[in-house]
Amino acid sequence: MATDVNPFESLQEQIDDAAAHMDVGDDVLARFKRPERVLETTLSVTLDDGSLGTFEAYRSQFNGDRGPYKGGIRYHPNVTRDEVKALSGWMAYKSAVVNIPYGGGKGGIALDPKEYSLTELERITRSYAAELRPLVGPDTDIPAPDVNTGQREMNWIKGTYETLENTTAPGIVTGKAIESGGSEGRLEATGRSVMLTAREAFSYLGTDLADATVAVQGYGNAGSIAARLLEAEGASVVAVSDSSGAVYDENGLDAGAVREYKTETGSVTGYGGVEERSNDDLLTADVDLLIPAALENAIDADLAEDVEADVIVEAANGPLTPDADDVLTDRDVYVLPDVLANAGGVTVSYFEWVQNRQRFYWSEEQVNDELETVIANAFADLTSAFEDQDLPNFRMAAYVVALRRVIDAYEQGGNWP
Repeated sequence: MATDVNPFESLQEQIDDAAAHMDVGDDVLARFKRPERVLETTLSVTLDDGSLGTFEAYRSQFNGDRGPYKGGIRYHPNVTRDEVKALSGWMAYKSAVVNIPYGGGKGGIALDPKEYSLTELERITRSYAAELRPLVGPDTDIPAPDVNTGQREMNWIKGTYETLENTTAPGIVTGKAIESGGSEGRLEATGRSVMLTAREAFSYLGTDLADATVAVQGYGNAGSIAARLLEAEGASVVAVSDSSGAVYDENGLDAGAVREYKTETGSVTGYGGVEERSNDDLLTADVDLLIPAALENAIDADLAEDVEADVIVEAANGPLTPDADDVLTDRDVYVLPDVLANAGGVTVSYFEWVQNRQRFYWSEEQVNDELETVIANAFADLTSAFEDQDLPNFRMAAYVVALRRVIDAYEQGGNWP
């Protein structure tokens, strides 16, 4: 894992690489390589023992040319300013890839939530929401869950905003509980788009997903749901991992049973009757489909030399370094990028936001059908660019499509002043 690779520099390199295949001036391109603004704040929160805890927190708003800023909030010890800048950029281009009217945003607090009580997490979240209040709103910036956050945290943010603004505003965040204005299908959305992207990719390559072996690195919400949905399509999930390590069974694991075991014990390791391996072993396993679903920079150039999967579908944001991308392209490994593969989250967040605005809610079947249409159309746009412009890989195609859409929106609106 390349922990020393700066994710913001990786994003900028990806944009430069795409721009090399487009007619865009350096002056205009500079606008699309940096966030428009970044909030950096220190939260001061009273802890349960009466002491004062301080926490570094951020919110990056990358680009709003296509609509309100949109992106998650993560709680993780490794949250940094450059990380949220990169993630907000990936969100801007992800929204453009699937052609929904959003820009890019991302936020986070540098903490390990396991070290704090429920009441402490609520106070930290509400303190953060108060700091976000001047920047967010249903028409300006719409947060959502990310690593180590979920419905609970979104409900707290919504409640804090509504109290401070003396209003009701279910569209202030997405990823809420159903009873608080959330959408059917939202919890499964990211994992479902991973499955749909894999299905489209295998069909495009003329192979059968039902015969595929799968390894999933990172067995949280996205990874475990993707595994279960791929299993339902007939694929065999032979390896999964989390921070504790990996489990492997060449005859196939029961994806749902492993998830239940992890929920009960806190890790996948120890799941009975199977082989235990390291995370690196999983990433280099001899499988048809590899799904990195943990954090960024999981695969660097050295590890990429040993990857044996034929297809990689990125459930995590930025799990490959740019150098790893180059290695895998040279080795004819097909990589379906995060800006398409995990876009189910932002797509169904968009559906949730639309439902909040209309105060009219959809069935889970309608949500899933609409998501399938969006991912299939986005995949078709990506493969058209890949073929028509003779691009080196699918990531390049995705960024060419996305960057063109963002630039078009900017040019149509004009520059002011």
